[in-house]
Amino acid sequence: MAEASAEKRPEPAGTRVKWNVEQLKSSYVNFANANSTREEVVMNFGLNASWDRSQPEMEIELAHRIVMSPFAAKRLAELLNKLMAEYESRYGELK
Repeated sequence: MAEASAEKRPEPAGTRVKWNVEQLKSSYVNFANANSTREEVVMNFGLNASWDRSQPEMEIELAHRIVMSPFAAKRLAELLNKLMAEYESRYGELK
C-alpha cells in the first residue's frame, strides 16, 4: 500500500483577487452626495446635465446608490486619498 503525502505549498504573500466582470456596468457621473447613520454610509451618484449655474433649481438624475458599512467607507476614503495624491504628483495639484 502506497503512503499518501501532502505536498506543502508556500503561503501566498497576499490574497489574490479574481475580478468577475460579467455583470459590470460603467456609468459617468459628475455629482456625488453622501450621508450616514451609525450603521451605514449612503452615497448617491448622478448626472447634472445643466451647466447653467444661474438657474434657481437644478435636476440631478441619480443613477446609483451605494450603501456600505462605516468600516468599508473608511477603506474607500483611504483608497481615494491615496489615488488623488498619486494623481496630483503626476499631473499637478487640483484646486
